[in-house]
Amino acid sequence: MPVRPPDSICVIRLSAIGDCCHTLAVIRSIQTAWPQTRITWIIGRVEYELMKGIDDIEFIIFNKSAGWRGYFDIRRQLRNRHFPVILHMHASMRANLLTRFIRADQIIGYDRARARDYQWLFTNDRIPATPQQHVVDGMFSFAEHLGLGERDLRWDIPIPQQDLQFARDICADSGPTCIISPCSSQRFRNFRNWSVDRYIELGNYLIEKYGAQIVLTGGPSELEQEYGQGIEAGITKPVTNLIGATSLKQLLALIDCAKVVICPDSGPAHMATTVGTPVVGLYATSNKHRTGPYFSQNLVADRYPDAIQMEFDKPVEELSWGQRVRNPEAMNLILVSDVIEKLDLVLHSTHQDSA
Repeated sequence: MPVRPPDSICVIRLSAIGDCCHTLAVIRSIQTAWPQTRITWIIGRVEYELMKGIDDIEFIIFNKSAGWRGYFDIRRQLRNRHFPVILHMHASMRANLLTRFIRADQIIGYDRARARDYQWLFTNDRIPATPQQHVVDGMFSFAEHLGLGERDLRWDIPIPQQDLQFARDICADSGPTCIISPCSSQRFRNFRNWSVDRYIELGNYLIEKYGAQIVLTGGPSELEQEYGQGIEAGITKPVTNLIGATSLKQLLALIDCAKVVICPDSGPAHMATTVGTPVVGLYATSNKHRTGPYFSQNLVADRYPDAIQMEFDKPVEELSWGQRVRNPEAMNLILVSDVIEKLDLVLHSTHQDSA
C-alpha cells in the first residue's frame, strides 16, 4: 500500500449507472484526503453522460461497442502515462483486459471471492475479503486499502440549469411528485420487474390518498415503452409519461425534485441516493442488504427472504451472499400493500403538513 499520497490514481469502473454512482463517492473520499492526487476515471460512454461536468476528475471514455479499437484508443490516450495505482473496481473481462493497456505499478482488485472473470490474473494486489458487504461498502474497501478510513459521502453531480428548470416545470403541480421507474435493465434471466397491474393499483392509491403527481421514467426499450403505456392507460388521472424521453441529467434533476422514487433494483435507486431522495425499492430477486438503496434500506418492500425460501427451500442464511433468484414469478411476492406501507412512511408527514 502507498505510504504517502500517490501523484495520480487511475480508476477503472465502466458501468453500470448505480455502480458508477457508488464509485464517485469513493473518489470524492480520496480527493478529500489527498487533494493533490490527480484522478483519472475510465468510464463507459452512457455512464459518462451522467457524470460529465465534473471538472476535478479526468474522464476517459471507453467505447465498448468499438471492439478492440476501444482498447487501442485507451492505449493511445495513455501511452505516455504511468500510474502509481490502478483501482480496478470493475470485475469483468472487458475491464480486466483494459489493465493490459495501461502502465501502472500497483493494480488493486477485488478479493478472490468477488474477483469475477478471473480478475485476480490481472491484478497484483487485492482488497481484503469481507463477507456480507453492501456493494457500496465493498467499493469503499479500495480507499481503505490505501489507508483512508474517512468517508466523504458526497456526490455533487452537476446538473445544467436548463435540466433543473425542466424538472421544476414537471414538478410544479400541486401534490407530491412520485416517480415510478418501473423497469430494471434487461439482462438474461434477470427478473426484477413488478407487474403493470400492481403499478396501476399503486398509482391510483397515491393519487386518491395524497393527490400525488405520478411521473413515469425509464429508457427507450420496447418493454419499458409497453410498461409506460400500460400504466398510463390504467391510472384514473393523467400521469406524466417520460419513459424514453429524458437524458440522464434530466432524470437526475427530476429525482432531485421528487418526494419519492419507486423502482426495482436499478440505476434510479442509486441516483436517488446521490441527491438524498427517498427510495421505495421493490426487491424479491436480489438482496437489499447487498444492492439496495444505501440510505433507504428501511423503505424497501423486501420479499427476498420469501423468494429464497420458495426457490431453494432454505433460509437466506444458508445460501451464498447475494444469491440471485432466477424465477420470473418471484416479484409477484411483493404485494401492493407492502409498497403502500413504505410509501406512507415517506408521504404521511408531507400530507399532514400540506393539509
